[in-house]
Amino acid sequence: MPDVLTQIGELPTALLMGVLGLVMLADAVPLLGVLVPGDVAILAAVGLGSPAAGAPTLVAVVAGCVAGWSLSFAAGRVYGERLRHSRVGGWIGEVRWAAAEDILRTGGGRMVLVAPFLPVFNALLPLAAGGLRMSYRRFAACATTGAVLWAGLYLALGTASRSLAGLLPGDGSPVLVTTAVGLALAGVVLLGTRRRLRAVIGAGQPG
Repeated sequence: MPDVLTQIGELPTALLMGVLGLVMLADAVPLLGVLVPGDVAILAAVGLGSPAAGAPTLVAVVAGCVAGWSLSFAAGRVYGERLRHSRVGGWIGEVRWAAAEDILRTGGGRMVLVAPFLPVFNALLPLAAGGLRMSYRRFAACATTGAVLWAGLYLALGTASRSLAGLLPGDGSPVLVTTAVGLALAGVVLLGTRRRLRAVIGAGQPG
């Protein structure tokens, strides 16, 4: 495994960033995104890349996320009700779909901004935003800002964990160590963040 990761790390940066962008696009698609560990992909990219690859990684993550969310927004705008009552809508669940619409009605664009920090809803909110006829300009601006904040957080955690990994004894793979340490740090930070966001969302819901 370490040998494979080393070979991947020797690939051209442009190719690695292209693959990362595609992974993030898939992560932003409803249902498919549940199977794609976007946070792990970012941390692995940090572990594989050089310190100078931070900016390209940020660009790849943001571009992939916004592209995936834009596709979902367009699908919601054109096929919203049909999707909702289709087999795909059944897999998502009416409760989640209705909750996404309530979140957007309550918080509007700011809920799109924090969507990357909310599991499941990060892929569902763009669909609901399209179905509710939100302005795409407003959606894109909020989605881009949210993607930058989310990716920036994981890049910062990945960079910090990579530095910690270099201090650990042994010959463990830098990628695996960075990913493990980064996920542990991210879990602590995001758990607190998501609790606060859910508290804000819950406060805005009708009783």
